[in-house]
Amino acid sequence: MFYHVDALQYHAKPTRPDPVYAKKLQEILGGQFGEISVALQYLFQGWNTRGEEKYRDLLMATGTEELAHVEMLATMIARLLDNAPIGDQELASQNPVVGAILGGMNPQHAIVSGLGAMPADSVGNPWTASYINASGNLLADFRLNLTYESQGRLQAVRLYEMTTDPGVKDMLSFLIARDTMHQNQWYAAICELEEKENIVVPSSFPRSLEKGEVAYDYYDLSGGTASQKGRWASGKSMDGLGEFKYFHQPQPFGKIPNLRPAPSYTHNTLPMLPPNTM
Repeated sequence: MFYHVDALQYHAKPTRPDPVYAKKLQEILGGQFGEISVALQYLFQGWNTRGEEKYRDLLMATGTEELAHVEMLATMIARLLDNAPIGDQELASQNPVVGAILGGMNPQHAIVSGLGAMPADSVGNPWTASYINASGNLLADFRLNLTYESQGRLQAVRLYEMTTDPGVKDMLSFLIARDTMHQNQWYAAICELEEKENIVVPSSFPRSLEKGEVAYDYYDLSGGTASQKGRWASGKSMDGLGEFKYFHQPQPFGKIPNLRPAPSYTHNTLPMLPPNTM
């Protein structure tokens, strides 16, 4: 069961309206790595957890906090849209500053949402549930969560650099700090699970069923050889169960595929026949 508390988790009040920046801020609300994505990803992972209760609690607690971040960003976007110039474009164009603002803002903020935030990214793509993943394998999921927090923090930092508004910077500074914590917590959970399960997902799959002779071969198929110097090209494998080997442009194992002609009822392109066979 969820309860909503009227107070925001942290302040979300700009110094002045800025509808152009409101459009940019939509990215960390409704983009692929935005707060809507992480909130629902963590909650679905938590709801689907069948293992240790502490991991379920971790997911549910963090997913619930991300819902609070959705509310903070929606509030900030609405306040950035206060007094946005949504009137006659001809009149607006008489004032170059107003015209520039009107031209740079997201028109859907005026037409669709009535000067409010939307579940969409900074160019208007609607948020989609295909952004979220909940596989049931916590090690795989936590690694993805770390990626999402890394990307989200990166985008928040870039947005921080795009504004001079002290109120916006203050809110972003809070969100950036929370992303720091979330990256650390997912990495801690990953290390804990790796210690218990090893690093290859899924760890329960019998190693005897995979082609062990190629399990630790690095294939350099780029044409260069610089990657030969990497940790992945020689020495003990990261899971401790093999040795990395480097192969420069290895030969293929299989032969050139030769498919039979398709049946006539498919009306595919006819195969090329040798000369003088017609």
